[in-house]
Amino acid sequence: MGRLIGLMATRADRLRDVFRQERSILSGKAAKRPDGWGLGFYQGGEILHKKRPQPGGEQVDWEEIAADIRTHCAIAHVRQATVGDFRADNVHPFRMRQWLFAHNGTVDRFSAIRESLLEAMPDFLRRDVRGETDSEHVFHTILAFLHDAGQLDNPEVDDRAVIHAIRSTVSLLDRMSAEVGGKAGTLNLCITNGQRMYALRRGRPLVYVEREGIEEAAGDERRGPRSLDKGLRYVLIVSDGTETPPPDFQTVDEGTVLVVDRDVRVERVAL
Repeated sequence: MGRLIGLMATRADRLRDVFRQERSILSGKAAKRPDGWGLGFYQGGEILHKKRPQPGGEQVDWEEIAADIRTHCAIAHVRQATVGDFRADNVHPFRMRQWLFAHNGTVDRFSAIRESLLEAMPDFLRRDVRGETDSEHVFHTILAFLHDAGQLDNPEVDDRAVIHAIRSTVSLLDRMSAEVGGKAGTLNLCITNGQRMYALRRGRPLVYVEREGIEEAAGDERRGPRSLDKGLRYVLIVSDGTETPPPDFQTVDEGTVLVVDRDVRVERVAL
């Protein structure tokens, strides 16, 4: 469970400012007393991580965490553990090659289907699973479908291949859970290769906002806010337990994948 955050931006030098501007939604009650937090981002052609398991920890200060980070693409996660202990291997986001992933939800009857999920993966993906969470197994199942399609290492991966991999993963999990008496799991997720981001709403609220610029108060309050840096555009995606999103956020329909490209153009695709 917890909170899932995805960001695509046209500039790499304003991550901290974006987190400051979106403080109201990022610091809501769903993020209190986390069991860990993580931030994955692309920098210098590599995927880098900041992670901290912290059972019963304090509120996460994303502005402080992002202070020295330059990136145009990031996935952040606040964990409230449902599967797996508190070690770093169980903290989102997870990475493999050029892919970064986080999940907000729970796979029903996961312990009963875990071995079957692993058996269905290619050996190199099975060996890459380091933690215990259902989320990491979901990630590697998506990667297995991308591998089957010959798209795992394609930097220009086709949207249709990624959406098909997500769809196939959801169908497989639903079938496996049903076979052991489980129900359809909550599978809000976000996956990216640094060039395109895909966010699925499946069972929990998922909202997003498109913005241009960073705003801060002017010196004279009567003049109101002034907009800074119009060269910055970004899309922020948030999944948590918030039933009523802020008024300027748009709600993603159930069973829909939100696709955001490197130029922060947004498309919605039915799963």
